[in-house]
Amino acid sequence: MLENFWFNVEYGIYHVLDINAYDHVLFLIVLTVPYLFKDWKRVLLLVSTFTLGHTLSLILAAYNVVRVNGIIVEFLIPVTILVVALFNVFTAGKGAQKEKVGVLFFSTLFFGLVHGLGFAREFQILVGKSDNKILTLLEFALGIEIAQIIVVIVVLFLAYIMQTIFRFSKRDWVMVISSIVIGLVIPMILNSDFIS
Repeated sequence: MLENFWFNVEYGIYHVLDINAYDHVLFLIVLTVPYLFKDWKRVLLLVSTFTLGHTLSLILAAYNVVRVNGIIVEFLIPVTILVVALFNVFTAGKGAQKEKVGVLFFSTLFFGLVHGLGFAREFQILVGKSDNKILTLLEFALGIEIAQIIVVIVVLFLAYIMQTIFRFSKRDWVMVISSIVIGLVIPMILNSDFIS
């Protein structure tokens, strides 16, 4: 039982930190980059909103409630990253990320749903062997949340170093990191099967 628990948690951690599927990390970077350590509650809420969307779409897929064309989902994942990165570029230094629950939270929930659908097929194989799909899903979601918190802490720590030691302005930090991510996701979009 405990062995299964650790397997599912580790599987969730690996899902986020897999070097070959770095889209999840890119999304977390653009989601976190506008914030500092003092904003940790808001960042945790955003990341948990993403996990909620991700988990919800996995539940729907595990019980065959939804079936989505994988090509469309694989196209939408980098598009969601691009949207958040562009939002950062156009709002850097304007405090748009401080607004009440609004566009950012709803888009994060939606993006979580999309990212979850991208992983649904592989996840169905995992739960196919399980007697308790919901328990497997929760253990997997815990692994995802742990990995996401690791990524968020790294991003916040780098922001702290760049803004205090190297004297980057917050605006420049957000612009540079978001622009790098834009440069990484545009080829992902252009090379997707949906476009070609």
